[in-house]
Amino acid sequence: MDIIAKLTITAAFILSLALPAGLFLKGSKTKKSYKKALALNVFMFFTTMILSSTFLFGASAFAAEGAASASMNTGLGYIAAALSVGLACIGGGIAVSAAASAALGAISEDSSILGKSLIFIGLAEGVCLYGLIIAFMILGKL
Repeated sequence: MDIIAKLTITAAFILSLALPAGLFLKGSKTKKSYKKALALNVFMFFTTMILSSTFLFGASAFAAEGAASASMNTGLGYIAAALSVGLACIGGGIAVSAAASAALGAISEDSSILGKSLIFIGLAEGVCLYGLIIAFMILGKL
């Protein structure tokens, strides 16, 4: 029964992505049909998520609650570490792209401000290092 439920949920996830995309590609590609396909995709995805969480974590989740809480905390710790590094690096990349393009434009006008512009780029890269430090702190507590 367990493998059948997993296969059904996997098929539902694939259909929740493929069905709206197929309807959009089959029909006329207008802004209205894009919004309709996106709304259908979001509806089907979250409906599938709710149903699958109900089936997977229904009655069997309470049976091994004590043993699962430790592994759940470890898993959430790994997710938190990954999110802190990933989001910090995305933010740092956005900041470096803005600072570096402005610095290149300023250096092309006056080459004596190279050192000042590198400081701002280094500050933007520091955001990524802060996210990495937070991830190490999270992983150290696990």
